[in-house]
Amino acid sequence: MRSLFSVTLLLVLVLTLTTEASKRAKNHKGGKHDKSRPASECSTTETQYGKCVPEHGDCGDGLRDATCKDRTDKIHCKIPCNWKKDISDCKYKFGPWGSCDATTNTKSRSGTLKRVLFNAECQTTVKVSKPCSPKGRKSQTKG
Repeated sequence: MRSLFSVTLLLVLVLTLTTEASKRAKNHKGGKHDKSRPASECSTTETQYGKCVPEHGDCGDGLRDATCKDRTDKIHCKIPCNWKKDISDCKYKFGPWGSCDATTNTKSRSGTLKRVLFNAECQTTVKVSKPCSPKGRKSQTKG
Protein backbone atom coordinates (compact mmCIF):
# COMPACT_ATOMS: atom_id res chain seq x y z
CA MET A 1 0.00 0.00 0.00
CA ARG A 2 2.86 2.40 0.83
CA SER A 3 4.54 1.72 -2.51
CA LEU A 4 1.30 2.50 -4.39
CA PHE A 5 0.97 5.76 -2.46
CA SER A 6 4.63 6.65 -3.15
CA VAL A 7 4.29 5.93 -6.86
CA THR A 8 1.09 8.00 -7.06
CA LEU A 9 2.75 10.90 -5.23
CA LEU A 10 5.76 10.70 -7.53
CA LEU A 11 3.55 10.75 -10.65
CA VAL A 12 1.64 13.78 -9.39
CA LEU A 13 4.92 15.58 -8.71
CA VAL A 14 6.31 14.79 -12.17
CA LEU A 15 3.07 15.86 -13.84
CA THR A 16 3.08 19.17 -11.94
CA LEU A 17 6.69 19.92 -12.87
CA THR A 18 6.18 19.19 -16.57
CA THR A 19 3.03 21.35 -16.63
CA GLU A 20 4.91 24.28 -15.07
CA ALA A 21 7.82 23.85 -17.48
CA SER A 22 5.53 23.89 -20.51
CA LYS A 23 3.75 27.02 -19.21
CA ARG A 24 7.08 28.81 -18.86
CA ALA A 25 8.14 27.78 -22.35
CA LYS A 26 4.88 29.08 -23.85
CA ASN A 27 5.04 32.40 -21.99
CA HIS A 28 8.75 33.00 -22.65
CA LYS A 29 9.12 36.05 -24.86
CA GLY A 30 12.87 35.95 -25.29
CA GLY A 31 15.64 38.16 -24.02
CA LYS A 32 15.64 41.81 -23.10
CA HIS A 33 16.32 43.04 -26.63
CA ASP A 34 13.84 40.95 -28.64
CA LYS A 35 11.38 43.85 -29.00
CA SER A 36 13.97 46.38 -30.08
CA ARG A 37 15.82 44.41 -32.77
CA PRO A 38 14.60 43.84 -36.30
CA ALA A 39 14.28 40.24 -37.44
CA SER A 40 16.94 40.42 -40.14
CA GLU A 41 20.49 39.35 -40.87
CA CYS A 42 21.80 42.94 -40.57
CA SER A 43 23.92 44.13 -37.69
CA THR A 44 22.98 47.23 -35.71
CA THR A 45 25.71 49.25 -37.43
CA GLU A 46 24.25 48.43 -40.86
CA THR A 47 20.69 49.26 -39.79
CA GLN A 48 19.25 52.77 -40.08
CA TYR A 49 16.76 53.62 -37.34
CA GLY A 50 14.01 56.22 -37.61
CA LYS A 51 12.62 58.40 -34.85
CA CYS A 52 10.44 56.77 -32.22
CA VAL A 53 6.82 57.75 -32.88
CA PRO A 54 4.50 57.33 -29.88
CA GLU A 55 1.24 55.47 -30.42
CA HIS A 56 -0.79 57.92 -28.29
CA GLY A 57 0.06 61.49 -27.29
CA ASP A 58 3.66 62.67 -27.25
CA CYS A 59 5.27 60.02 -25.03
CA GLY A 60 5.00 56.38 -23.98
CA ASP A 61 5.13 53.19 -26.09
CA GLY A 62 5.61 53.65 -29.81
CA LEU A 63 7.17 52.30 -32.99
CA ARG A 64 10.24 53.17 -35.05
CA ASP A 65 11.38 52.10 -38.53
CA ALA A 66 14.48 49.92 -38.76
CA THR A 67 15.77 49.78 -42.36
CA CYS A 68 18.54 47.55 -43.65
CA LYS A 69 19.23 46.87 -47.30
CA ASP A 70 15.77 46.74 -48.90
CA ARG A 71 13.84 45.64 -45.80
CA THR A 72 12.04 47.93 -43.34
CA ASP A 73 10.67 46.61 -40.05
CA LYS A 74 8.65 48.35 -37.35
CA ILE A 75 10.17 47.83 -33.92
CA HIS A 76 8.89 48.80 -30.48
CA CYS A 77 10.36 51.77 -28.64
CA LYS A 78 9.48 54.03 -25.73
CA ILE A 79 9.66 57.80 -25.26
CA PRO A 80 9.99 58.90 -21.62
CA CYS A 81 7.13 61.08 -20.37
CA ASN A 82 9.35 63.75 -18.83
CA TRP A 83 12.03 66.25 -19.78
CA LYS A 84 14.16 63.56 -21.48
CA LYS A 85 11.83 63.28 -24.53
CA ASP A 86 14.13 65.21 -26.87
CA ILE A 87 17.25 63.22 -25.95
CA SER A 88 15.81 59.73 -25.43
CA ASP A 89 18.11 58.02 -28.00
CA CYS A 90 21.20 59.73 -26.59
CA LYS A 91 22.66 58.90 -23.19
CA TYR A 92 24.36 61.70 -21.27
CA LYS A 93 26.34 62.00 -18.04
CA PHE A 94 24.83 64.88 -16.09
CA GLY A 95 26.33 67.07 -13.40
CA PRO A 96 24.45 68.24 -10.32
CA TRP A 97 21.45 70.55 -10.56
CA GLY A 98 22.31 74.24 -10.30
CA SER A 99 20.68 76.69 -7.95
CA CYS A 100 17.18 77.98 -8.59
CA ASP A 101 16.88 80.97 -10.93
CA ALA A 102 14.34 83.26 -9.20
CA THR A 103 13.25 85.01 -12.42
CA THR A 104 12.30 81.81 -14.30
CA ASN A 105 11.73 79.59 -11.22
CA THR A 106 13.80 76.84 -12.87
CA LYS A 107 17.08 75.10 -12.19
CA SER A 108 19.29 73.56 -14.84
CA ARG A 109 22.22 71.24 -15.39
CA SER A 110 24.34 70.19 -18.34
CA GLY A 111 25.35 66.78 -19.61
CA THR A 112 28.03 65.39 -21.91
CA LEU A 113 27.37 62.65 -24.44
CA LYS A 114 28.10 59.18 -23.10
CA ARG A 115 26.47 56.81 -25.64
CA VAL A 116 24.41 56.95 -28.85
CA LEU A 117 21.52 54.53 -29.41
CA PHE A 118 19.94 53.57 -32.75
CA ASN A 119 22.46 55.63 -34.77
CA ALA A 120 20.76 58.80 -33.54
CA GLU A 121 22.09 62.28 -34.19
CA CYS A 122 23.14 63.55 -30.77
CA GLN A 123 24.53 66.82 -29.48
CA THR A 124 27.83 66.47 -27.64
CA THR A 125 26.54 68.59 -24.74
CA VAL A 126 23.00 69.40 -23.65
CA LYS A 127 21.45 71.65 -21.04
CA VAL A 128 18.19 70.66 -19.38
CA SER A 129 16.04 72.52 -16.90
CA LYS A 130 13.11 71.80 -14.61
CA PRO A 131 10.92 73.80 -12.25
CA CYS A 132 12.30 74.50 -8.82
CA SER A 133 10.75 72.61 -5.95
CA PRO A 134 8.49 74.66 -3.68
CA LYS A 135 10.30 76.28 -0.76
CA GLY A 136 7.61 75.65 1.82
CA ARG A 137 7.95 71.90 2.14
CA LYS A 138 6.24 70.42 5.16
CA SER A 139 8.62 68.54 7.41
CA GLN A 140 7.46 65.28 8.88
CA THR A 141 7.06 65.31 12.61
CA LYS A 142 7.22 62.27 14.81
CA GLY A 143 4.10 61.85 16.83
